[in-house]
Amino acid sequence: MKMLRFRKKQHLVFLLCVWCLVVDLSKAETDESEGGPMEKTEKTALYSTIQGFVGDSWNGSYLYPDPCGWTPIQGVTCDMYDDHWYVTALSFGTVQEKSLACTDVPVIRPQLFELKHLKSLSIYSCFTSPNRYLASVSDEKWLELTKSLERLEIRSNPGLIGELPSVITNLTNLQSLVVLENQLTGPLPENLAKLTRLRRLVLSGNKFTGRVPEVFGLTRLLILDLSRNVLSGSLPLSVGGLNSLLKLDVSNNYLEGKLPRELQYLKNLTLLDLRNNRFSGGLTKEIQEMGSLVELVLSNNRLVGDLTRLEWRNLKNLVVLDLSNTGLTGEIPGSILELKKLRFLGLSNNHLGGKLIPQMETKMPSLSALYVNGNNISGELEFSRKFYERMGRRLGVWGNPNLCYNGDEIKNLSEHVPFGVNQCKRVKADKY
Repeated sequence: MKMLRFRKKQHLVFLLCVWCLVVDLSKAETDESEGGPMEKTEKTALYSTIQGFVGDSWNGSYLYPDPCGWTPIQGVTCDMYDDHWYVTALSFGTVQEKSLACTDVPVIRPQLFELKHLKSLSIYSCFTSPNRYLASVSDEKWLELTKSLERLEIRSNPGLIGELPSVITNLTNLQSLVVLENQLTGPLPENLAKLTRLRRLVLSGNKFTGRVPEVFGLTRLLILDLSRNVLSGSLPLSVGGLNSLLKLDVSNNYLEGKLPRELQYLKNLTLLDLRNNRFSGGLTKEIQEMGSLVELVLSNNRLVGDLTRLEWRNLKNLVVLDLSNTGLTGEIPGSILELKKLRFLGLSNNHLGGKLIPQMETKMPSLSALYVNGNNISGELEFSRKFYERMGRRLGVWGNPNLCYNGDEIKNLSEHVPFGVNQCKRVKADKY
């Protein structure tokens, strides 16, 4: 009798387990058919957006029925809002392992702008076929991302031409705007200053023309990079109001005029790169007030002026100083010896005279690259053998006709003989 009851209990337990399993499977099928905790409109918009970039053959609904859950999609990031999944980030291209690879002729479909919680959009090396336009997207569509989009990155798209849509300046929640190495042309949007939450603004490596727009109000900006374009005119004085700025790079343009005195107010700036422009008017003394600078690159401009005009000792954090080909005159000032952290010193192709300070060897312990070629420096190089070994090929002193080296210091070290410099001639004393 007891055995019979035990068997009945076993049978009941078995039936209960089977029933639970059936319920779970039924629930799973229901969840799968309904797409899980994700609105159908959101999922449809996501699938269509991805197809636009990767091709119609991509069958998202079959491969990824739960795109924010147990079948995640590479390049797609989601987050929960009101107990539902929503897409918060999309990354297309090959910049990351998790990005979606683009088809030969991708299309930005209108469904992209239906993703109402989209915070980040990255498009890397997708538009490689010529004559693709960002402007083909209507202003109204971009405006649908006004409340959500915080990061927009469009990089390395050689087929992307036309102007940067001015409606971009209405995306006032943007914290990072990177439009890098495309083929965009035309002027920069005048109202960039409306993007007051920006922390990074990188528009380099395009073919933008015209003047640099005013930047009043971008007090949170940390990085401003407009390099490698065709920009002209002067640098706006409002740059001095970018209180938080760490890096300012407008190199490789056609900018002109004097260096703004307002640069002295950039107390947090670590990089100032103005190389390969047409700046003139000498080294403004206000530069010596920028004690936070780590890299100061002004090479290939028409600055002209005396190198000794500045108190270089004030720039004690400098690691890189490049003033090559700027028309500078005078001698190398002794105050430069106080730049203890300096590793690179470029003064080539100027009109500098006097002697090369021998104390550079001992007073500047971090110096590992020194270029003074193409000047009028004269006299004898009074460096030790250890200095020549330390500098190696990074010592440029050629092109100074009246400069010579002491052969005794580098005897048997032919590979360290300064290139383009003759050995000093010793005058033998007469014997009586």
